[in-house]
Formats: sequence, C-alpha cells, structure tokens
Amino acid sequence: MHKVFISYHHANDQWAKNQLQQWADQYGLFIDVSVDTNDINDNLPTESTRRIIRDDYLRDSSVTVVLVGTETRGRKHVDWEIYSSMYDGAVNKQSGVLVVQLPSTNPAYWTAAHEVEKAAVYPDCTSWSTISDRAGYERRYPYLPTRIIDNLLAPKAKVSVTTWDRIAGNLNNLVTMIDATYDDRTLCEYDLSRQMRSNNAPALILSAGFEVPVSDMVLPRSAPQNIIVR
Repeated sequence: MHKVFISYHHANDQWAKNQLQQWADQYGLFIDVSVDTNDINDNLPTESTRRIIRDDYLRDSSVTVVLVGTETRGRKHVDWEIYSSMYDGAVNKQSGVLVVQLPSTNPAYWTAAHEVEKAAVYPDCTSWSTISDRAGYERRYPYLPTRIIDNLLAPKAKVSVTTWDRIAGNLNNLVTMIDATYDDRTLCEYDLSRQMRSNNAPALILSAGFEVPVSDMVLPRSAPQNIIVR
C-alpha cells in the first residue's frame, strides 16, 4: 500500500479527512501518514513548522491528497504541505499530488492528468476539452489553491483534480487515482516559483449568481491537461 499524506483545512474539513482515514483502515486502501490537528504547535517559528512538515511528516509519503473546501485556498499550512510535497529534496523526495474537491465547493469540473483515469474513473465521459490559460482554470476551479493552479498550467506536472462524489461513489476510483499519481510522481516537473504563503488569507466569497456558462466548454487548443464538465 502507498503511504499517503492528506492535506486539508482542519477547522472546516476534518469530516472528510476522517472519512478517508476510515475507508483506508477498513478496506486497506492506503497508509495514512498525515498530520493530526494538534500535532504541530502553531506557536513555533515559521521555518520550524515548514521543516517539521517537510522532514518529519512528508518524508515517508509518496502521494499527497489535497482536500479542497471553501477556505482551503488561503490556508498557509496547506500551501506549505503542497510545496513540501512537490519539493524534491535530499530527505523528502517529491510526491505525486491528487486534488479532491469537497461537496461544499459545488464542483462541476475535473482534470485527468493520467491517461488511465479517463477509462477507469470517468467511463461515462466521452467528450474531453483542454485548457491552457490561467483564467480558464481559475473560473472553473475558484477554490483551488493557487499553487495547484500553477501546476495545472505546468506542462510536465501531472496533477489530477476530481470530486468527492466520484470517489465516495466508488472507492476503486480513489485507488486507481492514487496508484496513477504514485506511478507518475518521479516524472513530474513541478512549478515551485511561487513563494510559500506566510499567513492565512481571507475566505473566498463568490457572488450568489456565480456560474460558468456552457459556452465556456469551447476551449483553447494546446493545453497540458484534460478537463471535463458534467
């Protein structure tokens, strides 16, 4: 089984972390090596916190699952965990990254970065479109952390984005995506040019009428990833 680190906003989305851990323990899906809520002292200096996450918790993991809720985008610890997962250091080798959008974000899109996912995870999807501009990703994924958007745009960073319903409805989908993320992890060339977040950002507030028109499914030709709208 793969060793998986789960990155999430503890205050809002603990339920999802707990459910993943329950499934993992009950069905032997993966080994959870995540940080629990009280494992790191918030009063530690920033660099000490980063070192603990990078060297103590991520060291033995090979896949990081990022759970995205409505306030995940601005959480500094989540950004540090994503950066540390992508960083290929002497102690902490880079991991594969899989993003799961939680129901609170009302997700309507997903990205399949690994070819196996199209047939195995999305057999009901017959038409795939591509995106190559930042505005297109941010419009479709308003709650995703900025560092994830950076790497959806990076041609050789294989980051898949799925929905909670897609894995909760069939746990084999989760296993397939974790396996694919693990298999391609060493091939990823991540974009780490963005500085790590130094503090938390205010929650993103979308207007009540926010929506993506169906016409937006007509996308640019050249793109590093595949995206689908349901």
